Amino acid sequence: MSTEKERPTSYEEAMEELEKILTALQENKLKVSELEAAIARSKELIEFCRGRLRNTEDKLEDLLP
Repeated sequence: MSTEKERPTSYEEAMEELEKILTALQENKLKVSELEAAIARSKELIEFCRGRLRNTEDKLEDLLP
């Protein structure tokens, strides 16, 4: 796992990658040396998803009277 991966292009893409990381963690498929990078990448993906959700929420609020 590398934190040098590109920024996701969509919320769904980010969630899919997060799910893969979670599965790898649950199935003990990550080496100890990979854990730090997996955690860092997860943090990046979560921040991306939160940003997308905030933007969507802001747009919805703008539409409401």
